[in-house]
Amino acid sequence: MNQSLLTLICPPSLERPISTWLLEHEKISGFTTKQAYGHGSKPDTLDLIEQVEGRKKQIVFQIHVTSEIAEVIINDLKKDFKGTDIHYWLVPVIAAGQLDQL
Repeated sequence: MNQSLLTLICPPSLERPISTWLLEHEKISGFTTKQAYGHGSKPDTLDLIEQVEGRKKQIVFQIHVTSEIAEVIINDLKKDFKGTDIHYWLVPVIAAGQLDQL
């Protein structure tokens, strides 16, 4: 069973809707969120304060699941959040576990 880490990047306005969606998704047992700042070359996507600061506040979701489940989640997100500003990437997990169980 191949494990993956699915990372979602979204604007803060989508934090609650995506959190709720992930909590209600039957294939997801848990996830991590954190605040981050995006830096890029598209100033037209930044508001005035973000242009001055040179960064855009974003929310990062990380979900550790099998590769198959990750694909299901991505397809479901594409349907349910079509047209929203969500970026994602999917990477293989080489190793994972609980340190107290090693």
